[in-house]
Amino acid sequence: MSATQSSIQLSLPDGTSQEFPAGVTAGEVLEQSNGKWLEGTIAVKIDGVPKDLKTVLQQNSTLEPLTFSSDEGKEVYRHSSTHIMAQAVKECFPAAQVTIGPAIEEGFFYDFAFERPFTPEDLELIEARAHEIIKRDLIITRQEFTKQDAIDFFKARGEAYKVEIIEGFQDDEPVSAYTQGEFIDLCRGPHIPSTGHIKAFKLLTSAGAYWRGDERNPMLQRIYGTSFPTQEALEKHIANLEEIKKRDHRKLGKELDLFSIQDETGPGLILWHPKGALIRLLIENFWREQHIKHGYDLVYSPHVARLDLWKTSGHVDYYRENMYASMPVESSEYQLKPMNCPFHIMVYKSHLRSYRELPLRYGELGTVYRYERSGVLHGLMRVRGFTQDDAHLFCRPDQLAAEVSKVLEFTIFVLQTFGFTECEMYLSTRPEKSVGSTEQWDQATQALEKALNDGQFDYKLDPGEGVFYGPKIDVKIKDALGRSWQCSTVQVDFNNPNRFGLTYIAEDGKSHQPIMIHRALMGSIERFFGILLEHYGGAFPTWLAPVQAQVLPISDKQQEYGTSVLNNLRKEGCRAELDLRNEKIGLKIREAEKAKIPYMLVVGDRESQSGTVSVRKRNGKSLGTMSVEEVLTIIRNEIPSVLSCDSSRPV
Repeated sequence: MSATQSSIQLSLPDGTSQEFPAGVTAGEVLEQSNGKWLEGTIAVKIDGVPKDLKTVLQQNSTLEPLTFSSDEGKEVYRHSSTHIMAQAVKECFPAAQVTIGPAIEEGFFYDFAFERPFTPEDLELIEARAHEIIKRDLIITRQEFTKQDAIDFFKARGEAYKVEIIEGFQDDEPVSAYTQGEFIDLCRGPHIPSTGHIKAFKLLTSAGAYWRGDERNPMLQRIYGTSFPTQEALEKHIANLEEIKKRDHRKLGKELDLFSIQDETGPGLILWHPKGALIRLLIENFWREQHIKHGYDLVYSPHVARLDLWKTSGHVDYYRENMYASMPVESSEYQLKPMNCPFHIMVYKSHLRSYRELPLRYGELGTVYRYERSGVLHGLMRVRGFTQDDAHLFCRPDQLAAEVSKVLEFTIFVLQTFGFTECEMYLSTRPEKSVGSTEQWDQATQALEKALNDGQFDYKLDPGEGVFYGPKIDVKIKDALGRSWQCSTVQVDFNNPNRFGLTYIAEDGKSHQPIMIHRALMGSIERFFGILLEHYGGAFPTWLAPVQAQVLPISDKQQEYGTSVLNNLRKEGCRAELDLRNEKIGLKIREAEKAKIPYMLVVGDRESQSGTVSVRKRNGKSLGTMSVEEVLTIIRNEIPSVLSCDSSRPV
């Protein structure tokens, strides 16, 4: 279409197409076509790209309103909120320099260069000013600079960090900024039309953060906040945050005596206490048992290997900064393993393979060691030594789709067994930097798509986010608080089979290269344990509870009977304990509830004489008086049917 054409055709949200004069704004189109389309609309997608409502339209386009209900709408809303927070900081503390302030899941943050950390009183002052800015309903406008003009502009305002960001742009790249009142910030956009569109705004906390995430750079002051279209939604979110604090796995781990991280041992290194170790054992027993049932061969590998192995795998080239320093041993350099895959490859290479043997599936609960900066360590979620539920599959190209389908079915089965019934799947395709031919990538991506479609899984496409050696499927679970966690991944690998020279003898009698699949169901045992702990708030389901029942004698007179009850429970495989302390029964019950033990069995004179127990659940509900066998039946009925007697007793 000619640039001088006076009218354009615009496709509207209801599927119709209308003619408008060139130069009309997206907001004007929505208002003139159907005023209701502007209700709650904060931005617009023009031909699939999020833009401001004030964007001038000069060519035929398709328009789609963006509201807070969409992920893109939330990002616009909260990124605009972070600009409001930055303006408030600049008005309250003019010496602060602005750096970056993105929207994040459930909120936003902004990093400031300031002489000291922000105090709780500072946050109250900043939040009050932000509410004032919202009430001003300042119009938000976009303007563009040349690169040099932008550098000069922000340099004159004393914003050195913005200047550094701009200096990294391409010379011919236009630089955009957004203005609201006296405040202007470097930004690609889009943004809401005015500050008054933010209806509920709250600052949450502050923390330190290195510039560009590099510990060699200056420490900045980060402020976190969140915003919602209604006060009710904000209050619900704040209540959820309070529940998250209560369920913090670090807090629960200490209260329930499950694990610890001690300075004397080293940051990021977990000490598993008896009850935590028992839960971990139950998880691992289930994992091993189910892998054998699903056709996997279990292997073990050493914790160190010659550095040459990691050179061959490419880890030295691509992953060195996350590896510990190598160690000289005799005439060779050895390396603590950061991953298990090279060892499984060497198991494959130990024999000449036939096409009839494939697929081969090697599984291992393999402990690996990765150097994580102290600033990113976080309880069980980010550690330096952890155990991966790792598996590597070696298959023929014609087997790839079927193997991926089986992995996805296995993944859902495992996650559901642990109580995660809601998940999201993402298919990540070829990134800019990658190895392998176009044919290999197309074949692998099509196989992953087929597996997802055959399993009738809903999934989202994540273009360009595959790993350099192949496409992948990531599975994110949702916990009891609605938070998403990525645990499971299925990755196709063309790189390592080529690097290590893997082959099999095909039906034609010639050597062919197998396809390798990297696969984890839970991710790491440590992180999965932390997620489970927060998901259940420490009240593990009966099959995972380290103590399933606690016998509580009312007085010393019932000790002998209490001991016999304990022995009968343990004889049937129930994980039971006996509280013989000389304390009041009310205290014993409260402490057992606090320890989140599923069942409390109170025994007094009446129970001793009748050979029964008085049963109480950890939620305070009384089940009345019953025999020990009836208690065992209740506990058995709470054990998932997929578990064998070796995974979790009693049976």
